[in-house]
Amino acid sequence: MYPLKFEPILKQMLWGGDKLIPFKHLNSSLTGVGESWEVSGVEGNESVVANGPDKGLNLTEMVRRYREELVGEANYARFGNLFPLLIKFIDAKQDLSIQVHPTDELAKKRHNSLGKTEMWYVIGADKGAKLRSGFSEQIDAKEYKERVLNNTITDVLQEYDIHAGDVFFLPAGRVHSIGAGAFIAEIQETSNITYRIYDFNRKDANGNTRELHTELARDAINYEVLDDYRTHYEAEKDEPIELVASPYFTTSLYDMTEEISCDYSELDSFVIFICMEGSCLVKDNEGNELTMRAGETILLPATTQSVTVIPQAEGVKLLETYV
Repeated sequence: MYPLKFEPILKQMLWGGDKLIPFKHLNSSLTGVGESWEVSGVEGNESVVANGPDKGLNLTEMVRRYREELVGEANYARFGNLFPLLIKFIDAKQDLSIQVHPTDELAKKRHNSLGKTEMWYVIGADKGAKLRSGFSEQIDAKEYKERVLNNTITDVLQEYDIHAGDVFFLPAGRVHSIGAGAFIAEIQETSNITYRIYDFNRKDANGNTRELHTELARDAINYEVLDDYRTHYEAEKDEPIELVASPYFTTSLYDMTEEISCDYSELDSFVIFICMEGSCLVKDNEGNELTMRAGETILLPATTQSVTVIPQAEGVKLLETYV
C-alpha cells in the first residue's frame, strides 16, 4: 500500500467563511465554505481516494478491501469496516451554536453510533476570535434547562481568546462552541451526532430558527468544572510534541525546519498527517513518495514501517494522529 490523498468534501454553511478555498489551493468559486472534510468514513460522506492505483475508491471501500493492512489489526477488530477518525478544517465567519456530543455508550444506545470526542488545533484566528469550552461555574441539569430557556447559558461557559497554535481537547459531554473568526483543524471520532443546545435565536432565510436538542443534551452533558480547559504544551522545533493521548486518538505536533524520520514499525495503526503550514516531501519505506502542502491531509496505511519527512524551503507544520 501507499500514502493516500483524498478529494476534499466541502460543506457550505450558514456560518462559513472564505478562508478554506485559498488555504487548500482549490480552483473553486464556492462561497460560505465552513468545513472541508479531509478524511471521512461517515456514511454518505465517504472520502474518495485522489491518487495512485486506488484512485476513485471511497474510504469505506478501502477499509473493506484492505482491512488490517489499512487500519491495523486492533483497529479492525474494534471498528470493523468503519474508519474510526474524521478529520476536518473549519472556518467560522460567524459563531457556531453551543453544542455537546454524546459518549460512545450513550450514542450506541440512542443512535447505534460512536460518540464524539474531539480536539481542536487553532491554525489561525481573527482579532477577537474566541472558543468556548466547558463550564465556568457549577450548574446542574435543572439550571442548565432554565438558562437555555432564558438565553443565559453562555454566561456560565468558559470563553477563551484564541491564537494560532492553541489546542483544546474536548471529551464527549463537554459543552463547547467555535466563535467567529476561528480557523481550526478538528480531529474527532467518526460520528456526526451533535446536540445543539443554543443557537443565539438566529433565523434562516425563511425566518425559521434551527432545531435545538435541549432534552437530549441535558443527559449527555458532563457538568464538572475545571480550572482550565486548554491543552498546554511547550513549542519546540524539529521534535514531535504530544498534544493528546486518549483511547480515541493520539496526536502530536511537528514544527519542522529539517528532515525527520518517523518509525512506525511497532505501531498497529494507520497514521494521518495534516499539513497546516509550508510544504514537504514524504517518503515511505517502500519507496513511495509524495509532496504535501498547507491544506492537505494524507493517510499512511498501517503497513507503513517508516517515513521520512523533508520540509521544503520555508519549513512545515504538521499534525500527526493515529488510534
